[in-house]
Formats: sequence, structure tokens, C-alpha cells
Amino acid sequence: MNSLNLFMPCAAGVEGFLADEVHAITGLTGHDLMTGRGGVMARASWRDAMRINLHSRLTQRVLVQLSVTDYRNENDLYRAASEVAWEIWFTPKQSFKIDITAQHSPLTSLNFAALKIKDAVADRFRAKRGERPNVDTTWPDVRIYAHVTPETLTLYIDTSGEPLFKRGWRTDKGDAPLKETLAAAMIAASGWDATVPLYDPCCGSGTIPIEAAQIACGIAPGLQRRFGFEKLLPFQNHVWQGLIEEARDNEHEPTAPVFGSDVAFRMVDFAERNAERAGVSGVIEFRGGDALQRMPPSETPGVMLLNPPYGERIAAAGVAGRGRDSFQPGALADARSSTRAADQSHHRETAQTQDGDDSVDFFAQLASHWKKNYSGWSAWMLTPDLKLPSKMRLKESRRVPMWNGPIECRLFRFDMIKGSLKRVPSDGTPNPDTSGTTGTTGS
Repeated sequence: MNSLNLFMPCAAGVEGFLADEVHAITGLTGHDLMTGRGGVMARASWRDAMRINLHSRLTQRVLVQLSVTDYRNENDLYRAASEVAWEIWFTPKQSFKIDITAQHSPLTSLNFAALKIKDAVADRFRAKRGERPNVDTTWPDVRIYAHVTPETLTLYIDTSGEPLFKRGWRTDKGDAPLKETLAAAMIAASGWDATVPLYDPCCGSGTIPIEAAQIACGIAPGLQRRFGFEKLLPFQNHVWQGLIEEARDNEHEPTAPVFGSDVAFRMVDFAERNAERAGVSGVIEFRGGDALQRMPPSETPGVMLLNPPYGERIAAAGVAGRGRDSFQPGALADARSSTRAADQSHHRETAQTQDGDDSVDFFAQLASHWKKNYSGWSAWMLTPDLKLPSKMRLKESRRVPMWNGPIECRLFRFDMIKGSLKRVPSDGTPNPDTSGTTGTTGS
């Protein structure tokens, strides 16, 4: 178990940041750590796999690659799976589940392909141990992942169990909370190093501030949860307990203040309770209040990091657009219902819907408020709306491609300096006849 091929999937656009994180956790370099599409590959030990599970904020899970085999049909899948020594990973007393994904696969049915792999695993156990393990598609002890391309089948065993964005502290949440892994990716992309203040003025249930506060305190993200590797045969509890003690010994007082606010006081209550469960209740200062009115939370300039409101959330923001009083609750319910059906993410491509004018007003007012009161701060905003800079009437100093599930987003950076906003035409081109500054400096 000292030479495993690990694959750590992540959101598209995050691969480079994840590679840096895995290097920091394990010390791996060179050919032992390589960046691929949608994830990072590592040649590492079983101990490294446990450490990555415990400390990684960016990967979705940690998979051990067991085989890569050419195939032509489902019978080839059965043969490939039957040749893997599953008996060294788990026993017939444990339940398992097959998850299968495909990239341009010629197979007619992925469900049938998963069934063939399941049969191969069960038949091998019957041949080797005299009994078959049960299948549990809801709460399996062991998760096996299969990925098929047009020519190859790759089989993995999962060491994480529940996805790693489930840190174990979130109980209170809004309708569509930002995943912890995406919040951590935003922090990594911003370059925030926990030496200056961080503030999320649209914090919702507190995901970004809580991730930042744990980073500022050196708290490992996996300390409050269980992992799939604890049910695998290579697991040794004394080794795992040593890694936990090591992680706890590295915790320290916060190196930077963290702040969060939200227009909904209910969400602020959620955020405070989540922060308490995450062990950072004394590190983050949460306040209620409209993002268009909140003043800087500290005298020292720092980083604002937010996933801004879109569509119905703008109408509920307080003072922008139609405001709370004129917004129709039925429209909000319909919008939320359709959003949940289409995508469970925090982002919504609603900038060009009936709320489009409200979004322009909201972001123009937000930029004006920031320029007037947040001189010296940098603001990073994650959005699927590529026209956000024109709505802000600002020129971004950086844009980082980042995906939230199937939704292509950009993380825009705006640097706040004092001065008048330039009028920006609808095509986003600055008006050369307008006096004043653009509101940004170069990165």
C-alpha cells in the first residue's frame, strides 16, 4: 500500500489549485503528482490517501485506481472487473455499490454495464471466499467507481465515502447553498493567504467565511466526519488516530479576521450555528444588513469574496430594483422550484430574465457603494454572467474560469479605488467622454 495510483476529481478550472494543495499536504512533486482534465493524479501511499482526505478542501473524493483495461463490449467489462483482487480491499460481509460514468462510450446501456461489473465483483468473492457481498445502493460500505471511454475501462475504489464537500458541520442551510469545495476553490483562486481580512457581504449560511476561518486557524476540513477508508481492509486505526492528533496539534489562533453579512437575518442565524459546529464561532463576526449599505467591517483593507445574488435573490436584497414589498412571492416560489429542478447549484443564469433590469441596478449600486467606502479592498465575485463587469460599470483586473457543476462561471476581480464610476455602454466598452477613474487598478 505504499505505491498507489490516486485520482482526485475536482471542479473544472480547479485542477492547478488542487495540485498545489496536494503538494502542500503530501510533499509529492514531479511525475508523482500530475494535473489532468477534471482532477489530479498522484503516485502515493495509503497514508497519503488518508491525509488528503483529512486535509483537502478542493477535491471531491480520493479514488484508488485499480485497473485500466481495453474493452469492446460488456463481456470485456466483466472480465476486467473479475481480474481485480477485490478481496484485499473488503470482505463479503460488507455491502458495495457500483457507480459508473462514461465519456463518449459506445455502450448502449450504462446500467447494464454497471450490472456486469457488479456481477464480476460478486462472482469473484464467491469463488475466492465462498460467499457474495450484498449490494446497497443507498448506504454502501464500499463504493466502486467505473469510468469508460470509447476504448478503456478504469476501475477505482473510493476512500472517501460521502463526497468531501460534506465537512460534517453544515446542518442549517438555505435553498441552494454553495458547496464547501467551491467556496474553497474561490479562496484559493483569490490568493487570500490569511494575513488580511476577508469579508463576504452575501454570506448566506456562511460557507465562504467558515472555510476561510478554518484556513486562518489551521483547522483540517475533515476532522468532523467519517471516511470510506475506515471500512476498508488496509485501514489501521492507530495510524489514523496519529494523523488526527497531528492535525489537531497544528491548529492555532486565527491569523486574520473573517467577516460575513447577509440581508436575511435568518441566514445570519444559520451561519452562526454552522460556524459554531465548525469550531470557528469566535473567529467570524457575522452581521445582518443589506450589501448596498454595509460599511467595511475593518479599518484594514482586505479581500471581499462573494457569490452575488441573481434573479429572485436580487429582488429580495432590500433596496435595489423593486425591493421586497413589490416582489411577488409566487414568482419567487416558481423561480426556486424551477432552479432546483434544473440544477442544485448556488448559481443561476437568470441575468437575462424578467429581473434583468433589477440586476443592472443592483450591481451598479453595489459598485458605487464599494468605490465610495471600500477603497483599497479587492472584490472577487463568482458568477455565470459574463456581462457582470458591465453591470458593475467596472473593468475587472482578473477573470478566472471556474465551473460549478455543469455551469461555466467566472471569478472576477475588481480593485476598489476612489473616484467616479465611468458609464459603461451595454457592450461593456468604457465611454471615453466620461471623466473619472475606472475603479480598478491592474493586478
